[in-house]
Amino acid sequence: MTETTVGIGGAAESTDMVLNIGPQHPSTHGVLRLRLVLDGEVVRHAEPVIGYMHRGAEKLFEARDYRQIIMLANRHDWLSAFSNELGVVMAVERMLGMEVPERAVWTRTLLAELNRVLNHLMFLGSYPLELGGITPVFHAFREREELQTVMEEVSGGRMHYMFNRVGGLKEDLPAGWLGRARQAVADVRSRMDVYDRLVLGNEIFRGRTRGVGVLAPETVHAYGVSGPIARASGVDFDLRRDEPYLAYGELQDTLRVAVRQEGDCLARFECLLDQTHNSLDLADACLDRMAELAPGPINQRLPKVLKAPEGHTYAWTENPLGVNGYYLVSKGEKTPYRLKLRSASFNNIQALVELLPGTLVADMVAILGSLFFVVGDIDK
Repeated sequence: MTETTVGIGGAAESTDMVLNIGPQHPSTHGVLRLRLVLDGEVVRHAEPVIGYMHRGAEKLFEARDYRQIIMLANRHDWLSAFSNELGVVMAVERMLGMEVPERAVWTRTLLAELNRVLNHLMFLGSYPLELGGITPVFHAFREREELQTVMEEVSGGRMHYMFNRVGGLKEDLPAGWLGRARQAVADVRSRMDVYDRLVLGNEIFRGRTRGVGVLAPETVHAYGVSGPIARASGVDFDLRRDEPYLAYGELQDTLRVAVRQEGDCLARFECLLDQTHNSLDLADACLDRMAELAPGPINQRLPKVLKAPEGHTYAWTENPLGVNGYYLVSKGEKTPYRLKLRSASFNNIQALVELLPGTLVADMVAILGSLFFVVGDIDK
């Protein structure tokens, strides 16, 4: 018979503690669990445990036709619903060899950038909240409401827009909508300096984020991290510039890719803020161009039963949180044989395995929040 006494004297100092954060925890964007191994206040090992929200979306794609899968696609990142729809319809259009009307191309680009601003505003408000600053989230929701109003008017949805269709968009814009959208963009831009003054100008916020959670460029490449998180570590890659789709090829003079070299929590927040400013500029550029377009169709007429030819294709888009990829395989039927989602948050969250070890427990929430993820985008 062997007796072991744990937690007395020196034994307590040499015993690691396993701490579960979650699966339901106020510091996570959804249902994520972190399994941390601690040595005192220092994290020695971190394991993100995912799957609590897994809905099997990729399997459901195989049982829905090409019109119905749009509804499934727009739900995995609920803050980027329009962008999610866009990637799927672009993949199907590529399989069909379909050209989309110019009016639809510019409208999609405009709505994608407004959706990007909506996504970023949520994180610009909620990240300071996780560090103890409650005021910015009220500003963020006020600005979001301005843009939600015009997005709701055009699509009928506040969160899941269901406005994309294979071959274009559901319907044309309401009368006078362009003017109301321009006013909403101007109103939001006029108040964006609050984040520079209230958040970036706050010494407590800077003290909690500067030099914390530094993500090396090598780690970015190793884990396939993308979006503002990768660019904050000096990885200068943006599909809108490097492999333009929609109307981005004609917007290169307006498009500015925000890049930082520090790779810490502060740099990630700054990249997100800079990208929000630029998306408002891109939205204005789209509105200017759309005002010059002659009236025309917003979509293509489709057959009653839509079948993609046999083959496969890969479409990828620069979603608000990073690169989203859609690998579509067709056997010539009206449903996809396979549709694989490469979602940004799934890759980005893996970097926690490298980021958290060696940091303090007190910095864990600051690092976790700075990865700007949506758990539905991880679990799909």
